[in-house]
Amino acid sequence: MACIEARGLRKAYGKTLALDGVDLRVEAGRILGLIGPNGAGKSTALQAILGLTTYQGDLRVLGRDPWNDRGQLMADICFIADVAVLPRWLRVSQALDYMAGVHPRFDRAKAEGFLARTMIKSASKVRELSKGMVAQLHLALVMAVDAKLLVLDEPTLGLDLLYRKSFYDSLLNDYFDHNRTIVVSTHQVEEIQHILTDVVFLDRGRVVLDCSMEDFEVRYREVLVGPEQLAAARALGPIHERQLFGRGILIFDGVEHDRLAPLGEVRKPSLADLFVAVMEPRTAAGTQENAA
Repeated sequence: MACIEARGLRKAYGKTLALDGVDLRVEAGRILGLIGPNGAGKSTALQAILGLTTYQGDLRVLGRDPWNDRGQLMADICFIADVAVLPRWLRVSQALDYMAGVHPRFDRAKAEGFLARTMIKSASKVRELSKGMVAQLHLALVMAVDAKLLVLDEPTLGLDLLYRKSFYDSLLNDYFDHNRTIVVSTHQVEEIQHILTDVVFLDRGRVVLDCSMEDFEVRYREVLVGPEQLAAARALGPIHERQLFGRGILIFDGVEHDRLAPLGEVRKPSLADLFVAVMEPRTAAGTQENAA
């Protein structure tokens, strides 16, 4: 059974379509990156998954309808939002007390073990913690819950590089065990590439790319091409081209390595490069439509 399955998911705010017929399937035990520019529909999709908004279409999360069965579903889901939601007056020890009182699957000892590896003191109040420490506290509370699905909406927004790296390292090493499923929404593509098993690009409420990281490794190639080979490279149908220091950098989808090797240096593109390759033409087309 899929952890998340959506068919024709649609959500409109007035005349604005936040989700426009989204089809999505996330198998259990996977880590999905939901990636897109601001306004792409990422947060709306997560709100639908969490039962926080109505929608049209069919959506099942852990086999349940998230809008009608949200109460039962929340026992198996954890969520970290893009903004701190803990009361600023709350002490760390009180946050642990609260979680132990409201969630039957919360393991306080596990949370305390994680916090012991940080600079966070149990007597500290939330308002005394840095943004990075608040993110660590959120993660400690979440990792101590035996949940089936973890949903993250821009979880490292506003954090410095060290805290961002620490956050994702902890997520992999201390939480993910191939039995849980993680969905992380972000526009910081390069931050999460190393943890993903699957990726979906959203743009203006539509899925424009949906592939596993295994497929990503096989399908896409980036080639550095000199001016003398540029015409031959273009003849193979790149999905994107840019110039750097007088050389062309072209990205190909499904073209064999042996056909590309004579043209220049072949390498794997980053997920960020592929994101630009997919989004840039759509952005240009959208600008032209708006101008018209």
